[in-house]
Amino acid sequence: MNSVWQQITLASLPLYQWRGTSYLHRIAGFLRSWRKQSFLMQWADPIGAAILCVLFGVAPFVSTDLIGWLLAACAAYWVLLTLTDDPAEGHPRLGLTPIHLPIALFLGVAAVSAAVAQGRALKLTAFVGVAKLSLYLLLFALMARILRSPKLRSWVIGVYLHVALIVSGYGLRQWFFGADALATWVDPASPLANSTRVYSFLGNPNLLAGYLIPAIAFSVVAIFAWRGWLPKTLAVVMTVTNTACLILTQSRGGWIGLALMVVALFVMLHYWWSPYLPKFWRYSALPILFLGLAGMLVLGVVFVPTFRYRITSIFAGSGDSSNAFRLNVWAAVLQMIQDYPVLGIGPGDQVFKKVYPLYQRPRFTALSAYSIVLEITVEMGFIGLFAFLWLLLVTFNQGGVQLRRLRELSHNSEPNGANRDGFWLIGAVTLLVGMLGHGLVDTVWYRPSINILWWLGVAIVASFYTYQQKLSPQENAEHLAKNT
Repeated sequence: MNSVWQQITLASLPLYQWRGTSYLHRIAGFLRSWRKQSFLMQWADPIGAAILCVLFGVAPFVSTDLIGWLLAACAAYWVLLTLTDDPAEGHPRLGLTPIHLPIALFLGVAAVSAAVAQGRALKLTAFVGVAKLSLYLLLFALMARILRSPKLRSWVIGVYLHVALIVSGYGLRQWFFGADALATWVDPASPLANSTRVYSFLGNPNLLAGYLIPAIAFSVVAIFAWRGWLPKTLAVVMTVTNTACLILTQSRGGWIGLALMVVALFVMLHYWWSPYLPKFWRYSALPILFLGLAGMLVLGVVFVPTFRYRITSIFAGSGDSSNAFRLNVWAAVLQMIQDYPVLGIGPGDQVFKKVYPLYQRPRFTALSAYSIVLEITVEMGFIGLFAFLWLLLVTFNQGGVQLRRLRELSHNSEPNGANRDGFWLIGAVTLLVGMLGHGLVDTVWYRPSINILWWLGVAIVASFYTYQQKLSPQENAEHLAKNT
């Protein structure tokens, strides 16, 4: 049974055997002689990290077109690095991990879905969607390579956290001084019709919530990962500010994602420290924490009217206007899936915008399916959904495998299991849980400023794979001690 699970999750896949016989792998590095003569390419990985820092630094403030150009720059730079790699210098070449394979399948299904799209105009539009998806996946490939370095990983995450602090700080300013609603985000007939939903630089409360979920995950683990009282204090300020701002978005999907992320965070931190906990806390810490969270939720529902109304509206069915809108959109999307079950209508939001009007119910115009599961299924059919679920399975399994390995190595080299690498991995896995929870009822992470954060989380998980493949346990422990 264990062997079957390892095969499904690619945990025992012999990638090094594939490297010795793959023609694709042999292509990588054929320009390595040029790289040896280039001064700038001696700093290839730091330059790549700088490009990533620029991307995450400007994403909340600039247009989608500019983010697209930055994604194209990241893709081009990954190609350059791959073609100039020299294994004799320790370069990773393609740097494949088990996570790369379901991602390649996902892209392949998207391409086939575009090829079978009905009509020439729809086919061309679908291939534009494939091109956009390719940019995100090449960004993942670049990050999975660059973020192998603990120092560069810490820099990229640090830049994102500082930018998120600015974004959430401006959101809190909107709460205190007021902000004009740019759309009808609250039911005019509800008691909250005059309340402020903050949106900061993202222009939409749901987008802001999707942007801040990863920030909360990373800022919490930064409390333990950053050394020194000043950095730890900054991490606490980031955690409080980001969490408060997310709550003030009044995004119910964001709250769902936050709740799931907090649960995952507690479970993983408890697992990390469990060898050092007394027997009582080893078995009682999680129940006490969850009871405390449940108590806080009950107190919030009882004593905070805004919170109570937003929570109860989740269960109001079509009695809430936002719920009614989503239910009608989902019903139309299910009809689309019924007509295109295998490979969908074709990837991309533009394809959805062209096909959805043929199925929409009166007065329920939509730009997306408002559920990541439905969106993938309607765009790429059940085959695409299978590829995505396989990607999730492999990613979370790799996260668990690498966390267990890091815990063993860290506890052998650090007396309190204080290695920073493990905390960043915990942050990456929990942000994926939170974004998935939010994505079940919304599709905000199809926006570039949110989508790049999803792939950042996946890339961080993938970036730990090479340590296990290239280093012995003793070398791994020395590597961890050197970089922490």
